[in-house]
Amino acid sequence: MKGRILAVEDDVHIAKLLRMELSHEGYEIEVLGDGKEALKYLEKELPDLLILDVMLPGIDGFSVLEEIREYVSTDLPVIMLTARGEVKDRVRGLKSGADDYLPKPFAIEELLARIEAILRRKGKGERISYHEITLDLQSREATLGGEELQLSKTEFDLLAVLLSNAGIVMSKDRLLEKVWGSEDWGNPNVVEVYINYLRKKLGKSGGIIKTVRGSGYVVR
Repeated sequence: MKGRILAVEDDVHIAKLLRMELSHEGYEIEVLGDGKEALKYLEKELPDLLILDVMLPGIDGFSVLEEIREYVSTDLPVIMLTARGEVKDRVRGLKSGADDYLPKPFAIEELLARIEAILRRKGKGERISYHEITLDLQSREATLGGEELQLSKTEFDLLAVLLSNAGIVMSKDRLLEKVWGSEDWGNPNVVEVYINYLRKKLGKSGGIIKTVRGSGYVVR
């Protein structure tokens, strides 16, 4: 078993899809239809990851997440599903404590990749390693091939996001949200500038940061 996942989703078709696909991938999956049920469940059991829909009957996903962060767990990994694509909603979810979000409709392959990335980060705790690169998230030290790698705060944060989401294409807007805090921080071209900084500092290893034309960047 890869891990235990709780999904809170009132759409019966999506709920069925999640149960079928996640079970097929080796996860133990529980699916509930509303936020109150989820909070009662979490009083007794804590899964490895929570998939939480925003639009739920009774109490919405944002309120559920705020309750979880205040009374249940500050570090339970949470992926929010939302049919509302507005920036303010996505930012609210992230500020409420979501680890990631996925707009509907979504490809199940992308959801699976994000689940794996989050659980991989959780398992590694305070250290991220990829090929010759290692980042210590607590001391904020970076090494390349065992040698110290000098990175600015922004370079470190950007590289940490890319490495911890290896295999997932990250758009400029998502990188702005995760590294700078908001899509509205400034021109998305600032991401391209810092990607170039990282590639230069990483030397030959900089080739792991791939440009996906029209979509963003991916480490692979």
